[in-house]
Amino acid sequence: MEAVTLTIDGIKVIVPKGTTILDAAEKINIKIPRLCYHPDLPPISACRLCVVEIEGDRLLRTSCSWKCQDGMNITTRSKTVRDSRLMALELLLSRHPMLCTECVRNGSCELQQVADQLGVREIRFDYNERKGTIDMSSPAIIRDPSKCILCRRCVTTCELVQSVSAIGMEGRGYDVWVDTPFGKGINDAACVACGQCIDRCPVGSLYEADHTQRVWAALDDPTKHVIVQTAPAVRASIGEEFGLAAGSLVTDKLVTALRMMGFDKVFDTDFTADLTIMEEGYELIGKIKNGDKLPLLTSCSPGWINFIERFYPDLLDHVSSCKSPQQMFGALAKTYYAEKSGIDPKDIYSVSIMPCTAKKYECQRPEMNASGFQDVDAVLTTREAAVMMKQLGIHLPDLPEDEYDKPLGISTGAGVIFGNTGGVMEAALRTVYEVLTEKPLDNIEITAVRGMEGVRKAEIQIGDLKVRGAVANGLANARSLLEKISSGEEDYHFVEIMACPGGCIGGGGQPVPTSSEIRQKRMEAIYRADRGLKIRKSHENPAVLKLYEEFLGEPNSHKAHQLLHTHYSAKSIYEQVA
Repeated sequence: MEAVTLTIDGIKVIVPKGTTILDAAEKINIKIPRLCYHPDLPPISACRLCVVEIEGDRLLRTSCSWKCQDGMNITTRSKTVRDSRLMALELLLSRHPMLCTECVRNGSCELQQVADQLGVREIRFDYNERKGTIDMSSPAIIRDPSKCILCRRCVTTCELVQSVSAIGMEGRGYDVWVDTPFGKGINDAACVACGQCIDRCPVGSLYEADHTQRVWAALDDPTKHVIVQTAPAVRASIGEEFGLAAGSLVTDKLVTALRMMGFDKVFDTDFTADLTIMEEGYELIGKIKNGDKLPLLTSCSPGWINFIERFYPDLLDHVSSCKSPQQMFGALAKTYYAEKSGIDPKDIYSVSIMPCTAKKYECQRPEMNASGFQDVDAVLTTREAAVMMKQLGIHLPDLPEDEYDKPLGISTGAGVIFGNTGGVMEAALRTVYEVLTEKPLDNIEITAVRGMEGVRKAEIQIGDLKVRGAVANGLANARSLLEKISSGEEDYHFVEIMACPGGCIGGGGQPVPTSSEIRQKRMEAIYRADRGLKIRKSHENPAVLKLYEEFLGEPNSHKAHQLLHTHYSAKSIYEQVA
């Protein structure tokens, strides 16, 4: 690869041709301030904080977008550069409410961090409040326009990463703002509640709908039996909220923390991830044997379900009828668990801790009440769960380890890998292979479906049948794959789609920041967790087998369909625009 040599602040650096000045500076440990830049996104060059001087150029250039050239002499610290950055930052702050202690991003706000880096102690401009009221129309995502700094990261993410375009830029000049089409509430737009916009937002202009207060109320109510389930991906990420490195596994410490918070039982969503494989795996086997319509599309990502309902309703009959593991758990908590425990289901309050904001949307869907009650009463994101622990003075890294409660806390490695893109596919194939061939897999790590690429394709030989599978993560990648399926250009037996990049490990409710490097470390932790378990196949989970024996009968039975399956229907992109 061709290289270029340049000088930054007197330091010689050699980088590949096409490298940005920002990346070249990072290579020699020069930290250039930035707000609109995000490693997952193409350069936006909106905030103007990353400007640098290039010898011979009369203009300051944005280092996030300007490419290195051979012989460049760059200054990042001159008075001109410092004054320009300070001016740009003070203009941003002059339209940003100084209510930091009330903000969900207090302590993790990038605007705070840059203001500290540049040494802002006063603002020379009068405060001019940005127009717009708080949008609370969505059960998952809140928008506060007053805090927006117009970095455009949310807009770029929604358009390019997710191909949804539920938000965009409106107006011109000084009064430009971020809004939904037609100025409607975000719940009435094309929003799929994935929360990727929240993950990219550098401030508190976008955040999840708060469920912490309803959980505190339940925990403080002596008449309620409060149970909690933890999603696979949470164990590999919540430690980041307490200063641990990305990819730190804190599964058993997390159990201890939740008991300290007052939950009566601490269960694992991995149990119903295993159950999902049994139901979905047998659904796939049935379709293959009966020659039914293929491919079978997975259904455990609620952001993806929202997407297909709005953008590809003609493909809904390909979607698995299985509920997500969260919702399967909720249905069983107020039926099977209630029956075994002798507790009136009306007294059970079911909480889930998820890496996902769309789970908040999912739990209130009218389809999710198979138990006769709302199956899941509250959903905490990884971030919210950490906030609640901190409120009690619980420091996760210092805690002893404990085990999940039985039986809904017994799980396998197949359930754990649900947290990664490709994990559902791999877990299903582990079971489908052994059920169809009645032989054990030689190697249960099906690496063909692993990785961070947007779309991955694999062919797996199962007896005499070559099963064609595809995996997509991120909705723009899903759209590309669906177009090829719709046109007949490509055909598969089984397709896994996750709304968020990397799958649940990159969910919209995960700790910030999130980047490709952080997602990779979380993914590696999930695979370590799988390898560390004695049982790694869903159909060998003894608690799941007992559930069928005692309660459900067999996979895809009538009772299983009543509790664990559902249906989805087409929705207009702009349902209430009139």
